[in-house]
This record gives sequence, structure tokens and C-alpha cells, in this order.
Amino acid sequence: MRLILNLIWFVLGGIVMGLAWWLFGLLAFISIIGIPWGRACLVMGNFSFFPFGQEPIARDELSGREDIGTSAAGMLGNIIWFVLAGIWLAIGHVMAAVACAITIIGIPFALQHLKLAYISLAPIGKTVVPKEVAAAARARNAQSEVERLRSR
Repeated sequence: MRLILNLIWFVLGGIVMGLAWWLFGLLAFISIIGIPWGRACLVMGNFSFFPFGQEPIARDELSGREDIGTSAAGMLGNIIWFVLAGIWLAIGHVMAAVACAITIIGIPFALQHLKLAYISLAPIGKTVVPKEVAAAARARNAQSEVERLRSR
């Protein structure tokens, strides 16, 4: 089912938004300082092409350790991203979600656009994994938190 939904998604608009992500990524790669944003754009562009069955997750939540993208530097990068490109990609995804939600058949596609709009606001420090991997990472983190609270 995921394959069918991803193929329909790709043909009916995923290619446009994925290419928009890649365009912002290529623009970011023009300068050396934009490379972190460019990398995030390429990852999210690939996610935008085929979003069904995948989920964005913070890298520190997935790996259990902080990196530069999940630190204060990543937060600063996300603020700069939001002002320069994130808001525009989010608006594009929200507009596409509204257009998809007009029909009942388009509702799953509208939900994917909303998921992409959310991630477009702050993509630095995030990665995309299958939904099962994200759920397992969150369950592992929840279990660690429960154990930490019990040991108090």
C-alpha cells in the first residue's frame, strides 16, 4: 500500500515539492556557510518525494547523543532557515494540503503535506527513517526515562 501511495504522491505533486526542496538546497550549497542547510534540504527533498511509511525524527532522539545539528548551533541554524526559506516551503505545503483535502481521496496526501510543512519549519538536526524505526527509538527513549525516574 505504501508503494502505491508513494507512486500516486510522486506523480500528483510530490515531485514538485521535492524539487523545491532540492532547489533551496542547491541555492544553499552556493556558499560554504550554507552547506548544513543544503544537506538538510536534500534529505527533506528525498522525504518529500516519497513520504508514506517514513517519519522525520531528531537525530539525538534516534542516536541517543547530541550532535552539532541538535545543539544550540542547530537551533540558530533553524532560526535562520525559518526566516530565509522554511516559511516559504511551509506555505507551499499548506497550500498543497488545502488543495488535496478538498476531496476525500486527497486527505491522506493532505496529511503528508502537513507533515512536510511542519518539518520544513526546522529541518536542521532531523533525519528521516521508516516509521517503525522512529517508533522503536521513541519507545527506547521512553523506557530510559521511566528507568531514570524510578531510580530517583
